[in-house]
Amino acid sequence: MAGKRKTNPAGSTNSYRGDVLRVLGALKVATTDQIQRIGAPHLTFRHADKPTPSKRKQARTASHTAALSDMRCRGLSENGGSTGTGDALRNLTPKGLLAASYELNRPVTEMGSTARGAGSSGASHSMAVNETVIALLRPKPNMARLTVDPLHVQAAAQAAVDGPRGVGTIASYWTEVPLPATGTWKAPGKGGAQAELVLTAPQDQVPLLFIEVDNCHETAEELAAKLEKYARFFRRTAKDTDGRERPMWRTRWTTPADRYREAPHPPVLLVFNHIGKRNPDRTAARLIELTRHLWKGEWQREGYHLYDGKIPIIAATLENLSKHGSAGAVFLRFGRDHMQPLLEAIGNPRREAADARAREEAARAQAEHQAKAQRAAQEQAAKKAAEREARRPVCTGCGAKFTDERWEAAQATDWGTPKDSHPHLCDGCKLAAVAAERHTVAEQKQQEPGRRGTAQHSFQRYARRPDCAECGAAFTDERWQTVERADWGTPSEPRPSLCGDCDRWYVSNTQQAWSNEHRYEEQGQAVLEQKAGDTWLSRFCG
Repeated sequence: MAGKRKTNPAGSTNSYRGDVLRVLGALKVATTDQIQRIGAPHLTFRHADKPTPSKRKQARTASHTAALSDMRCRGLSENGGSTGTGDALRNLTPKGLLAASYELNRPVTEMGSTARGAGSSGASHSMAVNETVIALLRPKPNMARLTVDPLHVQAAAQAAVDGPRGVGTIASYWTEVPLPATGTWKAPGKGGAQAELVLTAPQDQVPLLFIEVDNCHETAEELAAKLEKYARFFRRTAKDTDGRERPMWRTRWTTPADRYREAPHPPVLLVFNHIGKRNPDRTAARLIELTRHLWKGEWQREGYHLYDGKIPIIAATLENLSKHGSAGAVFLRFGRDHMQPLLEAIGNPRREAADARAREEAARAQAEHQAKAQRAAQEQAAKKAAEREARRPVCTGCGAKFTDERWEAAQATDWGTPKDSHPHLCDGCKLAAVAAERHTVAEQKQQEPGRRGTAQHSFQRYARRPDCAECGAAFTDERWQTVERADWGTPSEPRPSLCGDCDRWYVSNTQQAWSNEHRYEEQGQAVLEQKAGDTWLSRFCG
């Protein structure tokens, strides 16, 4: 314990010192009361039973006061004067800003200045900015840190938890952000603006929101000039990392891609804190007229405006914002005649409604088209089924229609050759016909035994009864059996293509022709011999 006291003499804990770093790192300057309301809102309910407001404030800010004391000993924070009500202002040193950059997970080059000297004039504007952050943030108490507190304390804290949610976390807010119309981010040139607050909370559907706080000291013309600087910055382009020209603000902040033909600039929220002499209602009315060219959209016949290249400008009072938060209908969008919650004010509800109607109409048309196509398909299917039924074969035996299986089996194969023996009969009639044919074949076999002889050859030369090649008459059974091939295909008949009569006629004619030829040869030989004898005799007699 002694070692801890030497390190942190005031006895602060890491969690409370982390609260100080995160709040001052984002807001640059704040009171202990504001640090406690943002970093540890549960303490507000724990010390609500103190008798006076000063004692309640002292009790609930004691932990963060100790944290600031220990951090000041380390050179991380310092006192920055006081507010008009006497509250001490606190800010970080350069060393503290470096530590806060780790708590907020931000580059140290984007942490801004130390805000030294902000309390020299009471820092009324800085306090209004901080109260705007608290009103938008609406910090929720951690119920886990109130488990040992009385029931009425837990009930009050639970009511705050159940109330409307805020937007983002303390790390979602940036202060003193330069918007260079010329120059660079690090070295802005003249003619640019400096955003008092920048909110990036995509998790709460607010990807990017620029906030300006007015204590009702500025005129409408001064505010219009500041919005013109915003417009100059939004129109400025720069080369991105992919080498393409894009709006300069898109090289630092990420927002959803533009939809359709609409590419509006980021919205700007004006928060009026009525502590000055000017009436915010009159200032807002005059400002609407001066900036009409910046925010007025183009009316579409579908019933909404297109805000391509326009700035959504919204106005609200700090009093209403603190009371109702971002979910309350306390925001007036320039060009509209009624109050809206923040998300509706920065959005385009009419466009979303028109898109929803278009989607519903497209879905209805698609459903009707699908239903029509389905009905047409059903009608076509019914028509094809009727035509198929009309073509369904009918059994020639019993008159019954073929089943699908029988119809398929009776279909003809290639070249129109039927693949079924009885394609015109149903299954029952086919079975009866096949049985009758088998019975007939059996009877014929019994009536004609031995037509082909008992010695049936294993191979027949002719698959059916031959016809005579000479006279065309069909072979008799005896002649058919005579001309059958013998073993190994050797013909047993010299003239197997002739019937028996033609074969005998051929034999008789051949024999007669041979005898005549032999007789002619004998006669010719005798004549030759006689001639030879006469020649020899004439030689001796001559």
